[in-house]
Amino acid sequence: MVLCPVIGKLLHKRVVLASASPRRREILSNAGLRFEVVPSRFKETLDKAAFATPYGYAMETAKQKALEVANRLHQANMRAPDVVIGADTIVTMGRLILEKPVDKQDAYRMLSQLSGREHSVFTGVAIVQCYSQDNQLDTRVSEFYEETMVKFSELSADLLWEYIHSGEPMDKAGGYGIQALGGMLVEAVHGDFLNVVGFPLNRFCKQLMQLYCPPRPDDPRRAEHDSIPAVDTFEDLSDVDEGGPEPARGDAGSRPQKAEAGVAGAAPAEAEGNGTPETLPPFPTRLLKLINGFKTSKALFTACKLKVFDLLKDGAPQKAADIAPKVDASVCGTERLLDACAALRLLEKSEQGYSNTEAADVYLVSDGAYSLHGYVAYSSEVTWNLFTHLEVAVRDGTNQNVSLLGETAGDVFQDVLYRSPEARLQFMRAMHGLTKLSARHVPAAFDLSGFSSACDVGGCTGALAQELAREYPRLQVTVFDLPEVIELAAHFRPAGPQAAQIRFAAGDFFRDPLPPADLYVLCQILHDWADEKVHQILGSIAQRCKPGAGLLLVEMLLDEEKREARVGLMQSLNMLVQTGGRERSPSEYRRLLEPHGFRQVQVAHLRGILDAMLATRVAP
Repeated sequence: MVLCPVIGKLLHKRVVLASASPRRREILSNAGLRFEVVPSRFKETLDKAAFATPYGYAMETAKQKALEVANRLHQANMRAPDVVIGADTIVTMGRLILEKPVDKQDAYRMLSQLSGREHSVFTGVAIVQCYSQDNQLDTRVSEFYEETMVKFSELSADLLWEYIHSGEPMDKAGGYGIQALGGMLVEAVHGDFLNVVGFPLNRFCKQLMQLYCPPRPDDPRRAEHDSIPAVDTFEDLSDVDEGGPEPARGDAGSRPQKAEAGVAGAAPAEAEGNGTPETLPPFPTRLLKLINGFKTSKALFTACKLKVFDLLKDGAPQKAADIAPKVDASVCGTERLLDACAALRLLEKSEQGYSNTEAADVYLVSDGAYSLHGYVAYSSEVTWNLFTHLEVAVRDGTNQNVSLLGETAGDVFQDVLYRSPEARLQFMRAMHGLTKLSARHVPAAFDLSGFSSACDVGGCTGALAQELAREYPRLQVTVFDLPEVIELAAHFRPAGPQAAQIRFAAGDFFRDPLPPADLYVLCQILHDWADEKVHQILGSIAQRCKPGAGLLLVEMLLDEEKREARVGLMQSLNMLVQTGGRERSPSEYRRLLEPHGFRQVQVAHLRGILDAMLATRVAP
């Protein structure tokens, strides 16, 4: 059965799939396409660095696969197939392309990078139409790509190794197969699911529409669709001959696609004044989600401020009427807030009442070991207010602390973030919660066993120092920060065997000499500052470094084209309004490091939202 009528245009043509992938074969077979399978012999040795984008690499690989098969079949019997389909699927983290793993350790490395993060799956597709005349092969190539965003859950090492030992990751790009066991790793998919499996069927059918059923110039109903047109937009799809594409005939009774507009069964809109049917635009679901995103954040902020999650931790479900007096709120308002939190999967709702989800118990209860409550409070009371002045920041290119405080801030940290003990403690709680989540992945990003001493410059509460000491028992770590920060850091110092490896030293890294060490660490420090200040910090570190010393940077790294790392790009806007700093790409950090003698830069994409770079100080 032909599921998409346009595929009927290929029923009497010789179609070849230049891929041995059983998944692509199944997708196309289920759609009713008749084809032969001739795996391509093209060696995938294209230089990825030569392509401006990952999807450019995928499309070129798909094209070369298809052309190799077309040429080989033509040379074999001087008769090429009518159509050859090539495809190449890749998994990317920013600009990094994840190939099929070479061994189990490589699979673990890939899956660890994907854990808890969103990544892109690109499939490049090439449709090669072949024509033979006088024993010469002529081809016409149509190519496109499809992107799907996939979000992995936070995955334990035990779960990853269990999946790897199943053998499934070894022949799949990115090390997982979403259609089988790998589906258990996936938290969310945004886009075409079949694209992740290996072939974007929806987009493929659209492309066939353009090739075999092009719109007539005088037929406004044949405008380009954003999804596969409804069946009744096709009239006679049988081939007039086998000589190639021909225009489709119009039908006054056909209706334009309505599903994308979200109005099932509705008549087409009429252009004002002449009664001509007009194709409705697709319903802007994603755009509306962006417009209303601030409401989601504020609902979470309010629930945290009212300590809703604290009330519900480790207890039986409670009704809105029971919770309302405990948070000093109305019953109707409390019920609406609780319902919204349940819809956001922050709470569970049952006949007995409301209770915390596992995520809320771990991250939103204020006294949890991995609580983000302090970060939520800071986002609500500081970041939220600063972002209301984003337009001014964009126009002026300056931070907006003067708009928030009503006075000019000479030093962002001293005059704003640390303006009072309460403000200082609020900022430290926010950074402690966020750093503690990300810090656990930093020590294993590189082999740091060759260093005996480290200095965490601007190390605040010592969250990262604790993880470094746990991973490297012989490493002595000094946390260096302002005196008023060191004074309050006592609130966060954990007891345990690592305590003896960590000491706290007070000072200002812009004015005072840094403690000696053979590894210096900067965790989310450089993004606070413009390049001039960054050079000042790096210069101070370079003065203390001997050749062979290391510098470990932990930041949100942007992709080189600054269009894919969405969390980092939003954070860069945040730095604009808060400090005047910005997030940077690996190449931008390299340019900052090199004048100070830091070379041999390695980059590691960590689980979570942060990345790491390790540079080595070379002799001048």
